[in-house]
Amino acid sequence: MKLIEKLGLNALHRMDPEAAHGMSIKAFKSGLTPAPGPVTTPRLKTNLAGVDLPNPVGLAAGFDKNGEVLAPLSRAGFGFIEVGAVTPRPQLGNPKPRLFRLTEDKAAINRFGFNNEGMEVMAKRLAERPKDAVIGLNLGANKDSEDRAGDFAKVLAHCAAHLDFATVNVSSPNTEKLRDLQGKAALTALLNGVIEIRDALPRPLPIFLKIAPDLTEPELQDIAEVARETRVDAVIATNTTLSRDGLRSAHKGEAGGLSGAPLFEKSTRVLAKLSQLTGGEIPLIGVGGISNAEQAYAKICAGASAVQFYTAMVYGGISLAADIAHGLDQLLARDGYDSVAEAVGSKREDWL
Repeated sequence: MKLIEKLGLNALHRMDPEAAHGMSIKAFKSGLTPAPGPVTTPRLKTNLAGVDLPNPVGLAAGFDKNGEVLAPLSRAGFGFIEVGAVTPRPQLGNPKPRLFRLTEDKAAINRFGFNNEGMEVMAKRLAERPKDAVIGLNLGANKDSEDRAGDFAKVLAHCAAHLDFATVNVSSPNTEKLRDLQGKAALTALLNGVIEIRDALPRPLPIFLKIAPDLTEPELQDIAEVARETRVDAVIATNTTLSRDGLRSAHKGEAGGLSGAPLFEKSTRVLAKLSQLTGGEIPLIGVGGISNAEQAYAKICAGASAVQFYTAMVYGGISLAADIAHGLDQLLARDGYDSVAEAVGSKREDWL
């Protein structure tokens, strides 16, 4: 299967990146992807904000924007899946080309701009989701909305019945002024609105907040305070970066958010700092640059209760999910940990 996957990746890399992404979704629909099922051991079982995970390795938002392949993704080895981002109304996103492979850097730059089919379509697909999987939704706002904060609450109210968690995404760099919602006053108001909707649901669910890696230390302090005050259930650190430091690829100058290997150190330092600022009171999910079990373990030791990845699949394939989970189990055993929770934050100081 690894050889077939490698041949498939080579073929995809000869295509336009966005077309290749579309083909990968078709491969999932056709059953042409690895399906080891849930990867789990007693050591890997994790509780994240009250949600039980078979393992702490998740798929980050952006791969399955419209919830088209929930069933095959749930069998790919991940402990949890995040789909979206989804906005109230469908939108086309930014003009193409808007996705660029940075092969020499094992990275990607995208400026999609929340292209998606809207919450109505997503809700119908979520209603048919596999019941034994852990699935969350990344909430977004329409580009032309007059009430972006209200958009997040609207998507949550419409889709919540079929979710295990929802993420407020104010950290995409590809929707103009969206990151302005990370300011203390705006973020507090937005989260209070979302949590008010959540609390009124027949079955309340955890609300996560996804932040950018480009925040200053005072801004991170504000995020920590807001997270405490609004009682968000977890923080995802981090989304893509606007930084281009150290890149070698021809597309390094393209506008958009950079993801992949170059983001690993920056995002892990933000994660560790946020862990310090919150005193471990709020679960953190580490994202950015993970491509192997050692990097996933480093995020956990820096303060993450769980991790997510996406861009590494462009270069390593979907089998990375199971590989990282199995490798993480071995690393925890090597260091004498009986659970993921025991390792969380154990080497945080190394990243501060």
